[in-house]
Amino acid sequence: MISSERVANLALAGLTLAPLVVNVNPNLNVILTACLTVYVGCYRSVKPTPPAETMSNEHAMRFPLIGSAMLLSLFLLFKFLSKDLVNAVLTCYFFVLGILALSATLLPAIARFLPKKWNDNLISWRLPYFRSVEIEFTISQCIAAIPGTFFCAWYAKQKHWLANNILGLAFCIQGIEMLSLGSFKTGGILLAGLFVYDIFWVFFTPVMVSVAKSFDAPIKLLFPTGDSARPFSMLGLGDIVIPGMYSSVQYSFLF
Repeated sequence: MISSERVANLALAGLTLAPLVVNVNPNLNVILTACLTVYVGCYRSVKPTPPAETMSNEHAMRFPLIGSAMLLSLFLLFKFLSKDLVNAVLTCYFFVLGILALSATLLPAIARFLPKKWNDNLISWRLPYFRSVEIEFTISQCIAAIPGTFFCAWYAKQKHWLANNILGLAFCIQGIEMLSLGSFKTGGILLAGLFVYDIFWVFFTPVMVSVAKSFDAPIKLLFPTGDSARPFSMLGLGDIVIPGMYSSVQYSFLF
């Protein structure tokens, strides 16, 4: 019997690819994609053992402040440096991060077809010239990284909206799966802080809009509209991950 998570994964994949062949209402696409992504992330966030680290109330209070510092730093970089240079550095960063996120997202689907020892046996590798840094991985993780590398290379070269969305969905699923709020109170503090954060930076300063227009990276999902004047509708990854993290707290109590 196919699990509900696998059905959601297939539906999400189909919805992501559908605009290539048919006209999909972008508003409907935004809603369904966001809901399916949250469901998949919440399903994967339920672990047999509790997470080693959870976000505390203090971390939730500091989150909007740290986000503000990052946002302002990007604004200043784009203002005083070449946008092409900043985006080239960001592309390299997201290339590596995208491989990690996409391989981790694909790993459960790939691992079921591989020998058990490939999934369980860890391989240790020390970085040359940095012998104190040790990296552990499995053969299955290396295999899962292959399609992730191709997708990231495609994105870096073409910046196609589909490659952008695939990486963005991987970031969302991994964010919801790996980041644990721990309690409803912590989630409430985080949502309230980010509400003020959004209101301030969007409506009282030009910072958020300026960075969003200059930032060329998979930090938003793009939904084709078929309108040449406005070719895409957009949804920021934070608008999926943050509510998804809060929903995962409720989901973990149910299961």
